[in-house]
Amino acid sequence: MIIQLLIVLVAIIVGARMGGIGLGVMGGIGLMILTFVFGLQPTAPPMDVMLMIAAVIAAASCMQAAGGMDYLVKQAERILRNHPSRITIIAPLVTYFFTFLAGTGHVAYSVLPVITEVATETKIRPERPLGIAVIASQQAITASPISAATVALLGLLGGFDVTLFDILKICVPATLIGVMVGAFFSLKVGKELMDDPQYQARIQDGVSTSHVKLNDVENIFKARLSVFLFVLGTILIVLFGSFPQLRPEFDGKPLEMPLLIEMLMLSVAAFILLFTRTKGVKATQGSIFNAGMQAVIAIFGIAWMGDTFIKGNLVELTAAIEGVVTEMPWLFGVALFVMSIFLFSQAATVRAILPLGIALGISPMMLIALFPAVNGYFFIPNYPTVIAAINFDRTGTTRIGKWILNHSFMMPGLVATIVSVGLGLLFVQLFS
Repeated sequence: MIIQLLIVLVAIIVGARMGGIGLGVMGGIGLMILTFVFGLQPTAPPMDVMLMIAAVIAAASCMQAAGGMDYLVKQAERILRNHPSRITIIAPLVTYFFTFLAGTGHVAYSVLPVITEVATETKIRPERPLGIAVIASQQAITASPISAATVALLGLLGGFDVTLFDILKICVPATLIGVMVGAFFSLKVGKELMDDPQYQARIQDGVSTSHVKLNDVENIFKARLSVFLFVLGTILIVLFGSFPQLRPEFDGKPLEMPLLIEMLMLSVAAFILLFTRTKGVKATQGSIFNAGMQAVIAIFGIAWMGDTFIKGNLVELTAAIEGVVTEMPWLFGVALFVMSIFLFSQAATVRAILPLGIALGISPMMLIALFPAVNGYFFIPNYPTVIAAINFDRTGTTRIGKWILNHSFMMPGLVATIVSVGLGLLFVQLFS
């Protein structure tokens, strides 16, 4: 079992270094070794999760193609510029909302340059709003009703009579408050901008901090309509997920949520293309589609490999850690956090590790409370949104430290994650 675990970890580490679809395809190699060398029977690939993600990404990509994302970025810029002195508090709320709405943290790319510019113009150290804004875009994944991670969690807990509302009522307030606490901690990070030696050196070197030009919204009506349709689809998912009696019944059981999410999101994508007269091929050329398809491949390979390893060694794994986890179930949150550092994906972490928590007998509500712990991939500063924030900050205040782990995202990330999990554990006691 130890040799098999090492093979799984090597596949994860090598895949993460490859970037892109590397994580998923290395999962395929790991699965081949587990099957042909160690004789483990492959489990079924996570088709429901993959198809749900694909449907959500299709809808979000169509909204982006119709100008919806550019429209939202323009609104975000207006809000930030109207309250520049409060940017460290407002910026994470903006990226949180964007991710909550779209179901993917990659939408933050569009807002990060605006945050940098407004902070610099106001003489506020850009590291402060940028660090917590990136963390907010990650935390919102575990609160979004249409994110791949939430969809995966709902699918795994579906057999325990857990609804989407059960997840949202814990995770939305927990992560939102966690982000706000992280924002308050960020208010005094580092020296003031004008006193920062690196910024002064860049000014002396003539480094430009010129205005960032945002994409123009070609057709306001189409952009607004695409946002409206997407939001409507999200609301319907929350409504049907929270109240099973609203779904059609077959054989005495309500329609399963994975099927409903797939139908709704594909329909939203179609309506956006039809009503805004947007070409379908344009939706496949945007950043959301690209990032989303990478997530699908990652879950395909890594989750499949993880499932096979866990089920093939379930008896040994449960015997080894059952006693500790039974006495201190919150320790399973540490396992989720550590694995998310290596997997670089909340959804892949949920799909690969949560079945072990279920097998160990951890209650579904406890697993929901620990859900925000999968936001650990800020720990090693090589995730795309982290790198993007560093590159957008021309003042040089957002950076990776000499010791690698002392970077601009560590403090807000740890604060937000710890507070979110702690509040989740509290809310579970209050709401259940």
